[in-house]
Amino acid sequence: MMFVRAAAPVILIAALLATPATAQAPAAAAPANGPTIPPATLDDTLEIGGDELPAELAGRMYVDARVNGEGPFRFLVDSGADRSVIGARLAARLKLPAEQRVRLQGMAGTSEVETVLVDRLTLGTSTLTSLVTPALPERYLGAAGLIGIDALAEQRLKLDFDSRTVTIEDRRQPMTAEAGEIVVTARRRKGQLILTQASVGGTRVFAVIDTGTDITVGNMALGRAIFRRERVPLDRTVTLISVTGQSFEARLATLPPVRIGGITLTNVTIAFADAPPFALFGLKDQPALLLGTDLLKSFKRLSLDFGARKVRFTLRR
Repeated sequence: MMFVRAAAPVILIAALLATPATAQAPAAAAPANGPTIPPATLDDTLEIGGDELPAELAGRMYVDARVNGEGPFRFLVDSGADRSVIGARLAARLKLPAEQRVRLQGMAGTSEVETVLVDRLTLGTSTLTSLVTPALPERYLGAAGLIGIDALAEQRLKLDFDSRTVTIEDRRQPMTAEAGEIVVTARRRKGQLILTQASVGGTRVFAVIDTGTDITVGNMALGRAIFRRERVPLDRTVTLISVTGQSFEARLATLPPVRIGGITLTNVTIAFADAPPFALFGLKDQPALLLGTDLLKSFKRLSLDFGARKVRFTLRR
């Protein structure tokens, strides 16, 4: 389990939802079973079974990607973002055409950002086409860009923390269970996979898989439920920084045993804050967690099937 030093900045990337910046009325609610923007087009004719990509594990998982044939560039794999993002400097360097400004809902709040058109985003032998992506400063992304759910909506995503590889494959391909694997069915809300078969110290919680953040975050409703008091016991504080550069403070505390499906984890330290994504998913007043890689890399492998709404956890022997 990863611990964060007090007051150390942590980059969090989660719940990136965008609406046109010029809209005068609130955008219509997205369907509960899909992201707020159309899924990207995947050309998987060259690799039906998926492509195993070497990945860098530095708190979070990174892969090499090509943009319009240029690169490779280091991109973060972020299951907590509903759309992919490209670094602003990289967009300028590649002279990507500008699209309309949008309001982006990030971890720390809403901001207005520029978007650009990416003709081709290539991961291994799979190519996504015609992506309109926000362009954000690399110093907040911690990478040249990130791969969001718009690129993964019709795919399976497998992160192997031991071999440090990421596999993206067509979800129509058959998938066989492995020894030591536990399958949990999730709900789909705002494009995210939300686990309902989870609890903390016996209290039922909703858990969102967020591979783009390196620290797990719980809302204050969870803190009140498990500690039976208005304020969470304070171990120390941490500053959380969103991809938009906005920041906020969170309180760190150690949880009672965490149970996901049939898996029990102990000595889990998380950050507590009423971050905007909880309200976005309708979970502000219900005990909930955004599961970051500090907790997820306790497993050998993690597989996400967005179409089938299934999450597969492979335990270490």
